[in-house]
Amino acid sequence: MNRRTAREKAIQTLFQLDLNELDPREAIQNVLEEEQSNQFLEQLVLGTLEQQTDIDHLIKNNLEKWSMERIGKIDRAILRMAVYEMKYLDEIPVNVSMNEAIELAKVFGDDDSSKFINSVLSKIKDNLNA
Repeated sequence: MNRRTAREKAIQTLFQLDLNELDPREAIQNVLEEEQSNQFLEQLVLGTLEQQTDIDHLIKNNLEKWSMERIGKIDRAILRMAVYEMKYLDEIPVNVSMNEAIELAKVFGDDDSSKFINSVLSKIKDNLNA
C-alpha cells in the first residue's frame, strides 16, 4: 500500500471513528477489507487520535467564522490528519502533507472542501513556522 492509499484509508477510518465509538484498530480493519494494514496507516490514525486535543485546538485557532462543530465530518477528518502530519511527522515536508490533504478533499469532500482545507492549512503552516 502506498502512502496516498494509506492516507485515503486513514481518512475513512477517522471519519468512521467520528461517527461511532469503535476501537481504532477495529475501524482500521473495517476500511481495509482484504488489504493488509501498514505502519504508515496505523501511525496516521493512532497518532491523530492521540494528539487530537492539541490538533483540534490548533485548527480552532485558525478558523475564521467557523466552529469545529460546523465543519463537515470528512473535512474535519482531513484537517486533523493533515495537521498531525504537519506538526508531528518531521520526515514529511509540510507542503506534501498540505497537497495530499487538498487532493483528499477533492475526492471525499464537496465542491468547496479543497479551498477550505487549503485556507485553514495555510494559516496553520504560517503559525507552525512562526
